[in-house]
Amino acid sequence: MSVDRATSFGAEAANYEAGRPDYPFDAVAWMLDPMPEGSRRIVDVGAGTGKLTGVLAHAPGAQVVAVDPDPEMLDALRRSVPGIPTFQGSAERMPLPDASVDAAVLGQAWHWVEPVAASRELGRVVRPGGVLGLIWNIRDERSDWVRRLTDIMHSSPAENMVNGPGSEGPRIAAPFTRVETRRWEWSRPMTRTQLHQMALSRSYLITAPADERAAIVRGMDALFDEIGLVDGTIDLPYVTHAFRAVRDE
Repeated sequence: MSVDRATSFGAEAANYEAGRPDYPFDAVAWMLDPMPEGSRRIVDVGAGTGKLTGVLAHAPGAQVVAVDPDPEMLDALRRSVPGIPTFQGSAERMPLPDASVDAAVLGQAWHWVEPVAASRELGRVVRPGGVLGLIWNIRDERSDWVRRLTDIMHSSPAENMVNGPGSEGPRIAAPFTRVETRRWEWSRPMTRTQLHQMALSRSYLITAPADERAAIVRGMDALFDEIGLVDGTIDLPYVTHAFRAVRDE
């Protein structure tokens, strides 16, 4: 996986925050449901601008910390979700003590990690019986215009891992077992500007040459003109894919 693409998002933190969707609360609650009784200490790994962190913070009794490798993304998170402790780090190198959390969750992030090393390191910080939760919001390409939009923007590692041809989903390794998965279908009203912000927050566009970025923007505008998206909004359909696994006792 390209390191440059994996760590590129800070350059477009504002577009990421504006253009990316939040996560359905029901999906997040489902991921956390197997957590042990008692304290609810949760780490959001690869937390970015706090899209998932904000949902976690509203879970009853949750004590949330956020970890991300990009200081610019953590700066944006501190603005969007004030009061959450933040640490620079990664799934493979966590800045937390052994058995210090009840759950580790990653939103739109597991496709950037080395799964065996990340499972082992997260297994170190999650206490026995705790939870690893992975979640992605993926555009629903059963809609023709959405499929054409993806063709223009290019598919992402997340889409290929979770929903690509022949995909078996994310690889989760020891000490986590009993992997379960569920999905939720929903839609988000999006303006033309928000759709452009969403595209500009994607790693492919962030790291693409300027002429290719301009060509993608022109292609998106041509599509939006064709479907009549000018001043209003259009419902962008999503499927949220969630996975959870339990750390061995």
